[in-house]
Amino acid sequence: MPFYHQLGSIPPKRHTQFRKPNGELYYEQLFGTVGFDGMYSNMYHIHRPTQVKEIRKQYSVAPNVVKANNMQSYKLHGFDVTPEKDYLESRKIVLTNSDCHITLAAPQNRTQDYFYKNTDSDEMIFIHKGSGKLRTFLGNIDFKYGDYLLIPRGIIYKIDFDTEDNRLFIVESRRPIYTPKRYRNWFGQLLEHSPFCERDLRRPTELETHDEVGDFVIKVKKRDEIIEMVYASHPFDVVGYDGYNYPYAFSIHDFEPITGRIHQPPPVHQTFETDAFVVCSFVPRLYDYHPLSIPAPYNHSNIDSDEVLYYVDGDFMSRNDVKPGNISLHPAGIPHGPHPGAYERSIGKTETKELAVMVDTFKPLMVTDEAMKVADETYFQSWL
Repeated sequence: MPFYHQLGSIPPKRHTQFRKPNGELYYEQLFGTVGFDGMYSNMYHIHRPTQVKEIRKQYSVAPNVVKANNMQSYKLHGFDVTPEKDYLESRKIVLTNSDCHITLAAPQNRTQDYFYKNTDSDEMIFIHKGSGKLRTFLGNIDFKYGDYLLIPRGIIYKIDFDTEDNRLFIVESRRPIYTPKRYRNWFGQLLEHSPFCERDLRRPTELETHDEVGDFVIKVKKRDEIIEMVYASHPFDVVGYDGYNYPYAFSIHDFEPITGRIHQPPPVHQTFETDAFVVCSFVPRLYDYHPLSIPAPYNHSNIDSDEVLYYVDGDFMSRNDVKPGNISLHPAGIPHGPHPGAYERSIGKTETKELAVMVDTFKPLMVTDEAMKVADETYFQSWL
């Protein structure tokens, strides 16, 4: 994140002696991004973080692509994805390209006998149903319905759920995920016209520090494979850190919509960005107030990007027959717009209660077998 955070105990200067009460040294680790040119944090471990005792099995979790060159619009029934007890097994990649995986998950249990680390991708986890605690070696964050969890690559974490009824919408990004640059000044501070500010971003507040040695299994994701590694000490042994690279949460309910006299384009809903895709939040808001306005979006052509819309709640006025948990995919190269009747019935409406997350990718998305299991293959004909 582009602002400074400190948690726990740290020495006055970086790269200097920092000793335990018994006189031994703590072990410093630089946790950085984009080589030495991106955001980073300096953390201090009780034990050396480099001690790997054993490498166990290695297996593929790569998506099975069934439509590599797709021009068909789809609707996916996301809540039809079968719940799984294990967190990692519950993650079903439905759309993918070389920059990102778009995933649905319905985990029933917390991560119990292992830790998880994604070494390739930042993870954005949207909490559609459920609540609990994200536990990481840089601190813990409580989460609930409507939260985005932003987890930088390399973060070791567990995730605890309060109940078995959980639904997640996940984007794994091989590019760092940032707040939109047009909403930041040259110092990195969010500007006055930004639809959210630093007060809305929830940083880790609880540092969980374990002084334990033994066998600690970490499932590491690298190049679409899971490698099970055994660490010699508990991964959560950090006594303190500071810097700019850490997980955080942001609630979609804290996004303040930008409205106008006539229909505003999708970029006003932008929430996060990479150089490969953007994420937008559609939230309850007042409609356009020009006396001749048409609140429904105009037909538009996806020339440069595939559009994915994840429906969270409320009544999405431009679509017919969509329900919470549905995903629509509108691929680049063909126009799309309101369903028949939506254009006309939006006239005179003053507000919407819709809640949705949109991901626009700049490279085409491929459709997987997991998507086809929950796909409405007639959706592309729904504009007739």
